[in-house]
Amino acid sequence: MKIRFLIYGLVGWCVEIFWTGLGSLLKGDPTLRAKTYLWMFPIYGMAVFLEPIHHHLRDKPVILRGVIYTILIFLVEYTTGWLIKQITGLCPWDYSYNSFSINGFIRLDYAPAWFVVGLLFERLHNSLDQMIPLFKKLL
Repeated sequence: MKIRFLIYGLVGWCVEIFWTGLGSLLKGDPTLRAKTYLWMFPIYGMAVFLEPIHHHLRDKPVILRGVIYTILIFLVEYTTGWLIKQITGLCPWDYSYNSFSINGFIRLDYAPAWFVVGLLFERLHNSLDQMIPLFKKLL
């Protein structure tokens, strides 16, 4: 579980760097400036707790799986944003400028992105199920 937590955290960071860099490109920033927050590593690492849900949903239609992942990701994003704000006084991400924002913690217009991310998580999870036993045999 520790290895999976680390992998999900690192993959999440990489995806966020790519996403924010792409956003810079679309805004005309030729430097493709990208960013993430240290807070995000453990938040992305918590994807390990979605694995049992994936096992349960494996045979369900793709639309249902994507919607469930989107809702769960929104719940985690909202809850962790709220908790970080309670602890530090502010949330690292602030979506309050956006009309699709809920209390500045989530953006409903990101639902399609989270839908895709949830389904990509399934592929990563399946790959880890195959790769980790191989690594354990090698070590």
